[in-house]
Amino acid sequence: MKERLTSEGQKIHKRLIEISDYIYENPELGNEEYKAVKVLTELLKEHNFEVEERYLNMDTAFKATFDSGKPGLTIGYLCEYDALPGIGHGCGHNMIGTISSGAGIVLSKIIDQVGGKIIVYGTPAEETNGAKVIMVEEGAFDELDCAMMVHPNDKTYASGTSSALYPIQFTFKGKTAHAASCPEQGINALNAVIQLFNGIDALRQHVTKDVLMHGIITEGGVAANIVPERAVAQFYIRAAKKATIEDVLEKVKNIARGAALMTGCELEMDRYELPYDDLNTNEVLSEAFNENLRSLGITEIHAPKTGGGSSDIGNVSYVTPTIHPYISISNCEVRGHSRELAKATTESLGHERLLTAVLALAYTGYDVLTKKVILNR
Repeated sequence: MKERLTSEGQKIHKRLIEISDYIYENPELGNEEYKAVKVLTELLKEHNFEVEERYLNMDTAFKATFDSGKPGLTIGYLCEYDALPGIGHGCGHNMIGTISSGAGIVLSKIIDQVGGKIIVYGTPAEETNGAKVIMVEEGAFDELDCAMMVHPNDKTYASGTSSALYPIQFTFKGKTAHAASCPEQGINALNAVIQLFNGIDALRQHVTKDVLMHGIITEGGVAANIVPERAVAQFYIRAAKKATIEDVLEKVKNIARGAALMTGCELEMDRYELPYDDLNTNEVLSEAFNENLRSLGITEIHAPKTGGGSSDIGNVSYVTPTIHPYISISNCEVRGHSRELAKATTESLGHERLLTAVLALAYTGYDVLTKKVILNR
């Protein structure tokens, strides 16, 4: 049956290259990916997927379903297609959306024989406010038996982890006064932000090594001769596990409360973006994917990639078995979030590995559908 899947993948390979390159040439920021969504959903409709556009009232989200009408499992493939400002597809999302759509299409060609359902999800804005978080909260993935996607990279890595992330904004409100003639009548909100930064810097030596706290000042006053009445700082708090963040976050909030008390400011604390959970790779699903990748000729699979990055697929992994492996598309080292990685998606090895990733995902979906031992494990 996998020979049939290979044949189906080869039939659409040229079209998938055209779509990936088109999305590369037309980069769109998160929640603005109208061209990418149009070309991907048109492809899925051509292959008899029922497509729900503006999924969950998000303009550039979609849910594409192919139901065999027979009892069976439900396989989910996750598309990303948002670009980075100034760089374009430096994270290779033009390939990711195309790979997941292609995998769903290839698997759909044989699902009538094995039963079950395939769902391809269009998930916008991974780089910013993570639509997968909203989808998880709305129960979009609850019906899945597994969720998969493949990320382009300069090396091939098994699915690993990502950091949990919590975005928090601190707004301090004080009182204006002339900074030279009557500063004693003012309450300096910028001083509170500076104390916040100093306190968080002091906290760094008392947290575990996986914790990262990085922030910026988005507002700090309007003129040097006016005591700032408003100052705003935004921070990302990251950790290997979301449970760690909950503990660290309370300490950071106490620092902010102390800064407000020290300066006499009022304080508001808000979550300014959606939080990302850490990725819990399902090792059984991961090894099934790795075996399929080896069967397709990629035998050098590195141990899971580690680091401080975060992704909204982590939230998905808390509700269904999930993998997020990486596949090499370059023979030389290229950085993530770079123009070099973006360009590699359009070159010959990138085009070749596009099909390899499609087939590995389709093979793995087929294994889950047909091998009860994998599902049970």
